[in-house]
Amino acid sequence: MKKMIISALAVVLLITAGCTDLDEQILDETSASGLSQNEIVEGNVAAAYAVFSNLFNHVNYFNLQEISTDEAILPFRGGTDWGDNGIFIGMHTHNFITTDPRIRDSWNLIMQGISRCVTAINVIPETSEGDATIYVAEMRALRAFYSMLSLDLYGLVFVKEDVNETSEILRGEEAFNYIASELEYALPIVPGNIGPGRMSKGAVQGLLARLYLNAAVYKDRYAENFTFDQSDMAKVIEYCDDVINSGMYELSTDYFAMFDDENHTNPELIFVYDQRAELNGHNRMAYFSLSGDMYPLPEFPNANGTDGPGITSDFYDTWEEAYAPMDPAVTDPRFHRENLIIPSDSCMSADEFEINRGILRGQQYGLIRNENGFERCEGGGYRIGKLYSRSRNRPDLAVNFTRQIDYTTPGSQYSAGYRVEKYEFSKKSSSGRNFGEADIVLIRLADIYLMRAEAKLRSGGDLAAALADVNMVRAARTARFTAPPLQEINLDLLFRERGFEFYWEMQRRTDMVRFGKYEGVWTEKTDNDPHKRVFPIPQTALDGASSIPGYLEQNPGY
Repeated sequence: MKKMIISALAVVLLITAGCTDLDEQILDETSASGLSQNEIVEGNVAAAYAVFSNLFNHVNYFNLQEISTDEAILPFRGGTDWGDNGIFIGMHTHNFITTDPRIRDSWNLIMQGISRCVTAINVIPETSEGDATIYVAEMRALRAFYSMLSLDLYGLVFVKEDVNETSEILRGEEAFNYIASELEYALPIVPGNIGPGRMSKGAVQGLLARLYLNAAVYKDRYAENFTFDQSDMAKVIEYCDDVINSGMYELSTDYFAMFDDENHTNPELIFVYDQRAELNGHNRMAYFSLSGDMYPLPEFPNANGTDGPGITSDFYDTWEEAYAPMDPAVTDPRFHRENLIIPSDSCMSADEFEINRGILRGQQYGLIRNENGFERCEGGGYRIGKLYSRSRNRPDLAVNFTRQIDYTTPGSQYSAGYRVEKYEFSKKSSSGRNFGEADIVLIRLADIYLMRAEAKLRSGGDLAAALADVNMVRAARTARFTAPPLQEINLDLLFRERGFEFYWEMQRRTDMVRFGKYEGVWTEKTDNDPHKRVFPIPQTALDGASSIPGYLEQNPGY
């Protein structure tokens, strides 16, 4: 299979506003002149993956998976910025509404992805491409991935095999079984060595493990207590064993290297949104939480942060409580990486300057920007000093990140809340928003180990083996120092460990629901309605399907 390049000639699918008026218009590029059979196939495949660019950004899937949880909160900064008609406050407090544009956009993008996969599945067999069977299996696996997102977020799946059909809607166990069958069909066919940006064998195995781990939730969404079937947990262990024993992947010794610009070849990554420079990716994951007065790139004086979300004090306290009286920054290498070790006022060359990573606390230092650009030193370097909120017309207000972040006036200031800089700020991002180079991580080997540990715990199995899996991941991070091993393991400790390992990686909401913690109380959130385990179906989708009586019904509780 040749390297896939996203082409302007890729199949374009015109989707109606709600993506559920299923009379789509297909522009079939098989009639375009000058295209080889392989270009036709790869154009369709590329179009199916191209949805990732908008889906996996800061305000769509990330928003739904992180800001709806105890991990992230985004107040009105300064009382005005990031107001957005209150949608980020509604997301965090579980006051979800059917007209939320981000719930709608995420829905539309997922449905667009499914529709493009259906198109590819129909078009590819019509060509003379010799690898058609492999490409079709890949597209069925990718369709299953989009369907899994739909089931997880909205509680349903749309199923059809022909672009001219009206989709069947599945919920609960039927939807679960459909996704499992599609992934299991693709598993023996898809290649194992096509890289993390495609549906490889490892990616399919990882998705199957994740699907079976969440089976209790997907089969009985509003259960008072989820029942984790032993056969489902055995499947999780089986697929995790397959990934680990394949020898295709290794735990990264440097935790933050998995989120660097050059992470595409990192041995831990199994499935990613491939957004290397030639694919014109976004830098939103790196810029979203940073202060507007933090400028990570001497070459680009307009590339800054935006004072978006910070971590809640609740989530921060889990780190403190785990390592007290030690500071988590010197105890767990996943918490923070200090790159900017400087006096309060100094000079550095452009090559020397690199901002800190991980969870950022307290007074921040960096490049000093004025109306003429960055301040320079006599020797030609860049002046590094304390940062102040100059971009907010508050040169007296230090960029000093605080533990408190909430919807009060103090908790909504521009510097309120500890921030997260997990992904490297792309060295080529001239605006801070564009040209992201780091692949966005969707599945990595650490998750395989921790899913296996969880399945062992939930099946009442080998506690020692579950503990060994968790400590395997902790012990692997040796590049700077290694976190101490855990002495015991249970589900609460494993939930905490997943927070430490996967913070800011768009897994928290799914984890909280599965662990029975999503109806809990945390900063500014008290809603305990189990119906909020799924989001409402967007009003545009309901309106788009209104011509078919009883076809698409709103989720309970909305």
